[in-house]
Amino acid sequence: MKKYHSNKKSVGGSFLSGVMLLSVSTLIVKIIGLAFKIPLMSLLGAEGMGYFNSAYEIYAVLCVLATAGLPTALSVLVSSAEEKGEHMRAVALFKVAKRIFFFLGLAGSLLLFLLSGAIAELIENPNAEYAIRAISPALLFVCLASAFRGYFQGRSRMTPTALSQMVEALSKLVLGMALGGYAVKRGYPVYVSAAYSILGISVGTLLSAILLWLIGVFSEDGRAKGKSERGYLRPLMSIALPITLGSAVMSFSKLIDMTLIMHRLQDIGYTAVGANTLYGAYTTLAVPVFSLIPSLVSPVSLALVPRLSAAIARGSRGAQREVALASLRITVLLAMPAAFGASVYASDILGVLFSGESEAVAISAPLLALLGVSVLYSCLISTTNAILQSYRRAGLPIVSMTLGAVLKLLTAYILIGIPEIGIMGAPLSTLICDTAVTLMNVFFMSRVMPESDFSLGIYVKPLVASVVMIGFSFPVRCFILRTGGSGARAFFTAAFVAVAVYFISVILLGAVAKEDLDVLPFGNRVVRIMKRLGFFRSEENKKDYICERKGRYGNFKKS
Repeated sequence: MKKYHSNKKSVGGSFLSGVMLLSVSTLIVKIIGLAFKIPLMSLLGAEGMGYFNSAYEIYAVLCVLATAGLPTALSVLVSSAEEKGEHMRAVALFKVAKRIFFFLGLAGSLLLFLLSGAIAELIENPNAEYAIRAISPALLFVCLASAFRGYFQGRSRMTPTALSQMVEALSKLVLGMALGGYAVKRGYPVYVSAAYSILGISVGTLLSAILLWLIGVFSEDGRAKGKSERGYLRPLMSIALPITLGSAVMSFSKLIDMTLIMHRLQDIGYTAVGANTLYGAYTTLAVPVFSLIPSLVSPVSLALVPRLSAAIARGSRGAQREVALASLRITVLLAMPAAFGASVYASDILGVLFSGESEAVAISAPLLALLGVSVLYSCLISTTNAILQSYRRAGLPIVSMTLGAVLKLLTAYILIGIPEIGIMGAPLSTLICDTAVTLMNVFFMSRVMPESDFSLGIYVKPLVASVVMIGFSFPVRCFILRTGGSGARAFFTAAFVAVAVYFISVILLGAVAKEDLDVLPFGNRVVRIMKRLGFFRSEENKKDYICERKGRYGNFKKS
């Protein structure tokens, strides 16, 4: 019995290490992606970035359709086979998945290349045709890479995935800038220069696929023969299709953004180039900063699923409730100040990142300020989806996200078509969509979870702490600017003050407890550090929120 417990602990530690590795690599990849767009914006301008982002969004949607479900399905089935000691079955599954991915990727790449002109006309951005052609090969390469990633993750080998992501991101940064710079230097039209830049993505995905193939070849996986490959297509597709459907819904909503922005802006009097310029500023400046923040909260949902699944398997209602509520509290604690910061300091953030693009910053700052409000709901969607999936109710997030996407389509069409609103309708529709999806998910959780009570209490203390944070940091920013300090100095000083004030506020308000931190990977280490600083010192002195919650729900301990 003791031996089994030790092994379980090892497996858990390995899982959390893998989660943290992927979380860190994903965050670094997003930062590299943002770093790529900053100089690229200076190189191509808002117009060129409009062509670049139009092609990339189309590629991203097709990429989700081809790769969202199958790698997860392969990972689940390979993991199950390895758990039963059936390694040859795992290899056979991998070979079947590789064949499916190859034909899906090849068909997608050919269609994207051959129909590039028609697609560009459909989105009313005809000059994006060249960029669409340039990115079309990436679909084949990313499909092949996804087969390897699903297999390696099924065998709890996260390092190949993390390395391939880094290679892909760095290649995109270096080659994209080099190729784009070459095109600009040769005096090519801006839409051709955008195509050269986006070609870096295609080369990056090729290098990523080659790296994963080499790792497979030089391991035992490349030499294994496997079993008969018959009968594996159906189990793969039965798991992959629902996941693909759920992921595709939100990806299509991004495509809706692109199509509607271009179409409706031209309806209210903008030229195709003018609409493309606005779209380029929005998707290059505002959207990447907005998308970066939820990636910081992703470890919560990643760590939540195994903890909650274990509590469900034990039939412990108190543990289920405590894990779910702690995950929601941590999400709100991290997302609430980020939402306030992105909204209040939108112009400062973009001004620091894109210092040479004052016109694009002026366009994008109000858009980011509005998107900042959506940060909270975007993060909550990730956590609430994970809760529902832990209860084997994966169909419910599909319902909420589908309805949210329809709502986004309707509101974007109406709002962007109002001349007084225009491009502001895009972030407004995102806010409406994310709010609706979050509310629907909370309603579904109230029906699925036993003894659920999702009150507004988890929002109050982070909200108060966030208001206090802005109340202290914003005057500091204004003072530095008035005394002749630079915008960058004012922002970074205000940001430092904001983080310090928020941390102190949530502790003084009792908004965080040991049990909340236990939900996070390596949360116990954070608790030990805080104990050394004088927090969580003794149970006898706790008359605050922590004691109240323990007395009400029981003293939950990690499984």
